[in-house]
Amino acid sequence: MKFDKPVPVKWIAEFTGAKLIGNATQEATGINEIHKVTKGDISFVDFQKYYNSCINSAATVIIINKEVPCPEGKTLLVTDDPFSAYVSLIEHYQPFEQSHKLISDTAVIGEGTHIQPGTFIGNKVRIGSNCLIHANVTIYDNCIIGDNVIIHAGSVLGADAFYFKRRRERDVQYDKLLSCGRVIIHDDVEIGACTTIDKGVSGDTIVGQGTKLDNHVHIGHGAVIGKNCLFAAQVGIGGKAIIEDEVTLWGQVGVSKDLTIGKGAVVMAQSGVPASLEGNRAYFGSPAGDARPKMKELAWIKRIPELWEKIYGNRHI
Repeated sequence: MKFDKPVPVKWIAEFTGAKLIGNATQEATGINEIHKVTKGDISFVDFQKYYNSCINSAATVIIINKEVPCPEGKTLLVTDDPFSAYVSLIEHYQPFEQSHKLISDTAVIGEGTHIQPGTFIGNKVRIGSNCLIHANVTIYDNCIIGDNVIIHAGSVLGADAFYFKRRRERDVQYDKLLSCGRVIIHDDVEIGACTTIDKGVSGDTIVGQGTKLDNHVHIGHGAVIGKNCLFAAQVGIGGKAIIEDEVTLWGQVGVSKDLTIGKGAVVMAQSGVPASLEGNRAYFGSPAGDARPKMKELAWIKRIPELWEKIYGNRHI
């Protein structure tokens, strides 16, 4: 999320109650997660093993829970609870904006776009030309939809990221990290019925041009889906996954977070993807592996009773 205008780091320190270390004269231009930060951004870190990667990232301002040496040109804001300080900034700069009608007055809808009854379109949504939005679709604030997009009934675009910090010392153990990102749908995309696409925590969840999503697909926060992909029903994509162009995921494929599936890959139905996959290959199984060897493994597993009989007869271990 980018601010409307730069914010002095001294004001941020006062607002969050943090101790300022390093450059005290510069200004922040936005808020972002560590994997998407650019120069001028604020990020936060509260685990020591991530200190170096965060401090040495492109982020200009780092909210941190321990005093450490500050690199030249950076600003550290030291506070006991960086997570809560970060959330307070999101609440301040992007507070919840209540809606009072199905289609917001601030939404921009292109020529030739048809919206069926019961659809909700939130504040500052932009929808391109010649789109078809079917009944009872929900499009949250700030979503951007290109031209020639079809969204089928009951789908939800822009719901919050599934992102929580566990507080074991409390009865209510999970604190919500507020989402201030967006969903961006490029031209010529089709989204099936009851599909859900979460917005990014601070960046964008993106679906590339020409991609087709079946019914009951879920795309997690900050995921980036390439061009001309094809996802069958009940596919689930974890947060911040990168799916490159022309990838096919057949029914009930589960993709974990923070990984990449390369261009042209095909993952067969009911496979589980826990780690990155190379492009232009077919995969099967859980964990997913090259399809041909996996199929051979299954064939041999089915023969275990037969082989046991040949070797041991009716004996049991």
